[in-house]
Amino acid sequence: MSHKKPNLPEKICACCGRAFTWRKKWSKCWEQVKYCSEKCRRRGLPTTASTSE
Repeated sequence: MSHKKPNLPEKICACCGRAFTWRKKWSKCWEQVKYCSEKCRRRGLPTTASTSE
């Protein structure tokens, strides 16, 4: 592709916190997309470290 796509919506990945842009394969389910990649989807949400001493 020789053209840029400046007006695509972006989201922040729930796992790694990186920004990712809309893809055509997500056109019908963009509202449900939470993760930037399959790897992040498998890892799921980050766990918060709790200290109990």
